[in-house]
Amino acid sequence: MCMALRQVVFGSCANPPRGEWSRTGLTLRAGGQAMAFGIRAARNSTRSLVTAVQAVMLKHFLFKNTPSLKRVITGGTIAAGNSSVLTPAETLLKPNHERQVEVLSLSIAEVIWRCGSADATINHSQGDTANFGITSPKAIVVLPQDIPYVQHSSQYFQDGITETLHVFEFSNLDDLQIFVKRYLYLFQDEGGPGAIILLYSAVLSRGIARIRNDLEDPRTSILPGCPEEGPVSIVILLLTGRCSPHLHNGVLHVGDENTYAIPRWGVLTRSEVGILVHDGEVAGGVSRQPGSRLKTPSLPIWVTLCQGHFGVLFNTNRELLRNYHAERRFEIHYYTTSGSNVTLTVDTRAVNSRDIASAGANNLPDSRVPRDMQEQIVDVATTPLEKLIHTKWQDAQIQWNGTPVL
Repeated sequence: MCMALRQVVFGSCANPPRGEWSRTGLTLRAGGQAMAFGIRAARNSTRSLVTAVQAVMLKHFLFKNTPSLKRVITGGTIAAGNSSVLTPAETLLKPNHERQVEVLSLSIAEVIWRCGSADATINHSQGDTANFGITSPKAIVVLPQDIPYVQHSSQYFQDGITETLHVFEFSNLDDLQIFVKRYLYLFQDEGGPGAIILLYSAVLSRGIARIRNDLEDPRTSILPGCPEEGPVSIVILLLTGRCSPHLHNGVLHVGDENTYAIPRWGVLTRSEVGILVHDGEVAGGVSRQPGSRLKTPSLPIWVTLCQGHFGVLFNTNRELLRNYHAERRFEIHYYTTSGSNVTLTVDTRAVNSRDIASAGANNLPDSRVPRDMQEQIVDVATTPLEKLIHTKWQDAQIQWNGTPVL
């Protein structure tokens, strides 16, 4: 299991793995202050995983704030159990330490449980029960200890973590949540192995055979050759329970008259947390845009991939994607785990602001500005983050509020 785990994650057992994975924890910011909702982490290949966890944490901070938890929120004057009183969004985003710990442990347990239970429904829909066998949901958590179980050799290069793991299995979500909270310090220790033990737990909960099937190539692995801030397949794994490299809805069959059509499995159900991508043109001139199940999630939270950089875009109004009027003009927050933070106003009302901006830039009436020239002017004047927002709200006017924290 140790060697298979290293192989499917890092691509090799005989070579040393990426060192940052054993030195990156899910470290919380100071409680009760600005950006207390956030995780802080260095920019390296763990960024995709840490950002996905951050998005799940925001879901709990903003939309899973049950009355029993309201008493632990900083500045809360709400009587426990009084659900008619609303907590301001600013308060929810400045949790105290107790609330931070609660949400981080719930988020870790949630993504591990999702990976362990996803196949029970997905394989039924694929008609693939014969290959994997449908069992009750089972989550696996691995934790390091001192004694290595696999010795250093020409076939296996010790990394100080993988060969020391203890394996714990859970068939009940409540038990899993209690266990994760008890050992949360191993996940959140700054400079510790939190990132890799979470990834290993997610991979083993999903199952190594299923991970290889998700990646669509038994010879491939998750991390080798990945972009600087990690692969999007890790984000998909944590948000949907499947390690697919594809962002489209459902199944696409790819082939031509000379080859058999090969199924490419994308996102099979609508996600609570979405993904937005702006990366320009990719190989073959095909834009890699998510399908509607990721672009329009159940909650207004998106993991963003903007020209190779991961972040989180979110709104504090649960009704944003359910109510047309709420989507006309609203504020949206952007955060990265390196500490960048900015608030923008998005205006999607009927006026085509892109045409107006183009015409104004040329001091000409809109009718005298060729359409292709308008688009070029807007493209030059628009930041990558604005272009990313336009992938969701195409003709929106975007205004930056205040000074961004970088």
